[in-house]
Amino acid sequence: MATEAKRPKVDEVSELTPLHNFLLWCDQVGVVLSNKVYVSKEGTIAEYGMLAKDNIEEGEVLFTIPRSALLHQLTTNVSALLKEEKSLLESSSGWVPLLLALLHEYTSSQSHWKPYLSLWTDFKTLDHPMFWSKEERNELLKGTGIPEAVDTDLANIKKEYTDIVLPFIIRHPNLWDPDIHTLELYTQLVAFVMAYSFQEPQEEEEDDDEDEEEEEKVANPPMMVPMADMLNHVSSHNANLEFTPDSLKMVCVRPICKGEEVFNTYGQMANEQLLHMYGFTEPYPSNSNDTADIPISNLYKTIKQDIQSDLDQQLVEEKWEMLCQIQDKGAFVFGKHGCLTDTELHTFLKVLCMSKEEFSEFKENEGWEEDEDEEKISMALSNEGLPELKVSWKRLIHEAARQTLRSYRGGQEEGVDSDQELMQDKAALSKLNRRQQNALQVRHGQKVIIRRLMELTLS
Repeated sequence: MATEAKRPKVDEVSELTPLHNFLLWCDQVGVVLSNKVYVSKEGTIAEYGMLAKDNIEEGEVLFTIPRSALLHQLTTNVSALLKEEKSLLESSSGWVPLLLALLHEYTSSQSHWKPYLSLWTDFKTLDHPMFWSKEERNELLKGTGIPEAVDTDLANIKKEYTDIVLPFIIRHPNLWDPDIHTLELYTQLVAFVMAYSFQEPQEEEEDDDEDEEEEEKVANPPMMVPMADMLNHVSSHNANLEFTPDSLKMVCVRPICKGEEVFNTYGQMANEQLLHMYGFTEPYPSNSNDTADIPISNLYKTIKQDIQSDLDQQLVEEKWEMLCQIQDKGAFVFGKHGCLTDTELHTFLKVLCMSKEEFSEFKENEGWEEDEDEEKISMALSNEGLPELKVSWKRLIHEAARQTLRSYRGGQEEGVDSDQELMQDKAALSKLNRRQQNALQVRHGQKVIIRRLMELTLS
């Protein structure tokens, strides 16, 4: 039985002609496709995909895409204007130039990339939670962190469009039209970029000893890579995209047998990230990268339960204020094998469990005199090390995990979990719609990690 991640299916009829035109265009622009692979929907796990015609060995190049075929702010027909007025397009996302390029190219009948963009006739196949109703998000994804992330996304998208994009397109009516290039289309294109774009890795630069101030590296902007975005994702992928000065190459990273699907990877993505950014999930338990967040606020709620006097209250508040100054993340992240933010969690646990005298000494020394052994910390907060922690530390983690579990849909913490029952009931599972199934995969995967964490920290 296949357990790979699924992208939403496309309409059976609309695929044929657009796909044929796209493949002809690929040939015209110099995309070189190995004779051992082909693009299809039949036999793939979802939507378009790539299959092996023959056995493929590790290291073989599956296809090569010249950089001239990539779609981004430097290759678009409006690249000169975007470069000239670059200062007007600065935003926190850094995506505005690409999105303006896509707004123009997607609606232009003369676009060089029309055969490529025609694969997405109306973006109805995009099913990110940002396209669900707020009520549906809150009902199906409560506790997962996705509803809050989507609310932030939608607010940022609206602000970016209203403050930057709309004034710009009004300034250039010969290229854009506010009645066509609407907030709705802009939002769809944001989702399109989230799901299908690629970012070129930063080049490693040698350290300059003379330069004392290290400049903050700015991530390369995203780009659309025709053909590469036809591949579906699984965590146990068999191909990987490589970047060279002249082209991008999809290279086989482990043997692929004839008839098997070729899978790329979008990175080490938990199901929560996959659903939020790509609109799909990997069925449990195949996603080895699944994670669950324990909100820092739940640790605070737990430590406050032990307050017995005003002096205790003052000490807790002092500790918490100091910790929040050194930790800007909102949650501690746990994976299938332990804590992934172990250094931060270790600091919180150590400080919160200090006596008044220990905390005073800690403040006077402005921290620990010697750096902590990161390897020891990582081991201590792994699944193997958690049961051996101090009782006070285990209790904090356990209670924070319990409060996190309560935040999910239904709020179960003990006994039977309805999601677990549903996962084991194939008949009931088959009756769920796509959104319900994806939400279930996220909830269940996270709750399994949290329940395991509670077991390991039970005193």
